[in-house]
Amino acid sequence: MAADRYGEQLQRAAAEKRVAAEAYAGQVLDADLTRIRFVEGARSFISQHAAGFAERFGPGPAGRAYAA
Repeated sequence: MAADRYGEQLQRAAAEKRVAAEAYAGQVLDADLTRIRFVEGARSFISQHAAGFAERFGPGPAGRAYAA
């Protein structure tokens, strides 16, 4: 079963780091959520400001417009 396999991988990774599996799982989840929040924030910033940036500074490299 996939859940068993992931559980075993989590326990091995935690053992390598010498932390409890529950603590390691929390660290992994926190890092994933932080990354997701960063990416969502970056996408939001781009969608809000890309057009103004392109207007002020021109198109991207090789004549390509910046994606919004």
